[in-house]
Amino acid sequence: MNERSSVCLLNDSFPPLIDGVANAVVSYGKWLPEQGFDPVVITPAYPGADDSALPHPVIRYPSIDLRSWMGYLAGIPFSPEILRQLEGRTVSLLHTHCPVASTLLARQLRAVLDVPLVFTYHTKFDIDIASILRSKALQAGSKRALVENISACDEVWAVSKGAGENLRSMGYQGDYVVMPNGVDMPLERVSEEACRAVGADYDLPETVPVFLFVGRIRWYKGLKIILDALGMLKAAGKDFRMVFIGDGTDRPEVEHTAQEMGLSDLCFFTGAISDRETLRAWYCRSDLFLFPSTFDTNGLVVREAAACSLASVLVRGSCAAEGVTHERNGFLIEENAASLFALLKDLMDQKPQMRQVGINAGQELYLSWADAVKLAAARYEIVIDRYRSGGYSHVYRHMDHVLSQSGELMEDLAKAQDRLREIESHIHSRFE
Repeated sequence: MNERSSVCLLNDSFPPLIDGVANAVVSYGKWLPEQGFDPVVITPAYPGADDSALPHPVIRYPSIDLRSWMGYLAGIPFSPEILRQLEGRTVSLLHTHCPVASTLLARQLRAVLDVPLVFTYHTKFDIDIASILRSKALQAGSKRALVENISACDEVWAVSKGAGENLRSMGYQGDYVVMPNGVDMPLERVSEEACRAVGADYDLPETVPVFLFVGRIRWYKGLKIILDALGMLKAAGKDFRMVFIGDGTDRPEVEHTAQEMGLSDLCFFTGAISDRETLRAWYCRSDLFLFPSTFDTNGLVVREAAACSLASVLVRGSCAAEGVTHERNGFLIEENAASLFALLKDLMDQKPQMRQVGINAGQELYLSWADAVKLAAARYEIVIDRYRSGGYSHVYRHMDHVLSQSGELMEDLAKAQDRLREIESHIHSRFE
C-alpha cells in the first residue's frame, strides 16, 4: 500500500484472558507492523486488564461476565464510542476472529467506515453451542444466526480445510480461504538444563517415556481416550509418565477419573502455564505429544510441539492431522483408546524413532507467526482492492446500518440513564 493504514482486529478474548484465538490476535498485532499495517485491537473490557505495555492501541468496550456459564466475558456489541477513538486513523480493513459479538460490532463499524470485513473461523462452534444449549431448537436457531452473521462478512477465512468444511456443515454456503495460524515459538529446542529444571518437581525418571498434553482440560479434547489408553498401558505392566498442561471446567472430573483409574502416581496436572519458555521446556522434555482431538480446527499446539522437535499422535482425518503423514512427521490413530494403546505400546521403547519423526515435524509442519501474518497481509491487499472496485455484495449488508443505529440509540439511552441517576443522587443528597 502507498500509505500506512490501520487494521482493526476484533475478538471476544484478549489478554489477560488467554486462549488460542487470543494468542492469534496478539500475534497479528505483533507482526502486522512489519507488513505496513498499524494494528488496533478492539475487545471487551476485562477486570484488571492493563494494555499500557502493548505497542499498539487497544480499545475496550462494555462487557458482561459469563465466565461461570461459558468461561469468558461477552462483549456488548453496541458502542459508537469506538468510532470516536478511531478518529484520525486511516482504517483500511476490519478483521474479526469471533462470529458473535465481535462480528456484530465489526458490521456496525463497516457501515460507518466503509471498509471490507474479513472473518476468520477458528473454532467448531457447533460443539460449543451443543455444550451450552440442550434444546435442539435453540441449537438450530443459534447456528442459523451465527452463520448469517458470518455470511455478512466480505471474506471468510478458515484456519484449515477441516474448519471450513465444519462451517459448511452448519449451513454456510459461501466461499472461504484457508489461512493457517502460525506459532510464536522458534524452531529450536531449549537446553538440556532447562528440560531437567522444568520437571524437577515431578517424578519423571530419565529412562521412562514422558507423554504430554497441552490445551483446555475438556473431555471433548479426547482426554477420555488418553486416560483409557494409559490405563491399558499400566495394566500391561508398562511404565510411563503423563503430563497434562492446561485448565478448564472439566479438570476436576478428569483428575478424579485419573485417580479412580489408579493413575495418580503416573499422571500430573500442572494447570495452565502462561510463560512461553516454560511451555517450550515441557515440549522439549517430553517424548510424545498426545492430541486425539477431533474438536480443534488447526491444532496450534501440534505446531508448537513440532517447533520443539516433538512428534504428535493425532486422530486420522482430524483437522489437527492435516498435512501429517503417519510415521513420517507424526503418528495417526483411530479415534479410540485401543488404537492409541497399541501405538504407544509399540513406540515406548523406540525413542530414536519418536525423535526423528519429531525432527521431521519441525521441518515440515512448522509455520512461524511472522510468515503466517505475511500471508494474511498479502491477502488483505487483495481484499481491499476488491472491495474498492465493488467486488463484494451481500444481502445482509443493509442490516449493518440498522445495527449501527441501534448502537447509537443504546448509547444515548445509557447516557440518559446515567444523567437520571446523577439527578436522583443530587436530589437525595439535598433532602438528607
